[in-house]
Amino acid sequence: MSTTADPLAALGSLPGVADSVDSVRKAVDRVYGHRVMRRRSTEITAEAALRAARGSAALSGADWALEEVRRRSDFGGEGEPRTVGAALRLTAEAGQLLSVWRQSPLRVLARLHLVAAGGDRPDASVGRPRLAGEPVVEPLVELPLPGADEVAGRLEGLAGLLIAGSAAPALVTAAVVHGELLALRPFGSHNGLVARAAERIVLVGSGLDPKAICPAEVGHAEQGRDAYAAALAGYVSGTPEGLAAWIAHCGRAVELGVRESTAVCEALQRGAA
Repeated sequence: MSTTADPLAALGSLPGVADSVDSVRKAVDRVYGHRVMRRRSTEITAEAALRAARGSAALSGADWALEEVRRRSDFGGEGEPRTVGAALRLTAEAGQLLSVWRQSPLRVLARLHLVAAGGDRPDASVGRPRLAGEPVVEPLVELPLPGADEVAGRLEGLAGLLIAGSAAPALVTAAVVHGELLALRPFGSHNGLVARAAERIVLVGSGLDPKAICPAEVGHAEQGRDAYAAALAGYVSGTPEGLAAWIAHCGRAVELGVRESTAVCEALQRGAA
């Protein structure tokens, strides 16, 4: 990452990033301008949240059909049901944390991990960054695991950048938050779910997607785990090309989320005709 006074904004000058930012902005503007949004935006938001949770859970190994997620009411079991339940809880919780995020991103991340893990777990590691020697369960992210001291330092650095504010486009900030959390895996579990929820908070809180109708999680899942892992490896490499590719991947995810919500708008419009 750049050492300039605004390193997040500096990423906006990487090759191709401005095009990604512009493409995302135009896509978001189009769905917000849909005629259904004028009178049924609450329904679009609710449906986008459900689809976002399904997409995030899929990337964490619980690839359920949308209707199964919609129908199911019991997520108390281990394995995939717990993963889907965690994704649903995080999507619901993210919208309640926007004001806290601006003042204390680390408090929000701790809260997200608590929500993901479930309040019934007494494990002392839940809701705080991992300590030296503590294991991490994140089987779908196969990258070198930074040590606890590096995690603590980079989290503090990221939080400082976010609190200080940046002229960077929302897409760039969201992509960096998402990528940094996946690279660090600061918690003992649920890091992918937490990283995608944090990306959601940035996109909504920045004003790019204030009604939370452009679920990037849908787009990340649609592009597939292999593409997700390859793009993340680019971010972790720290090269200009790798960083730009990750930001573009996140931008494409938002655009695919827009496409999903546009289809929901069209379906509601047909039903009202």
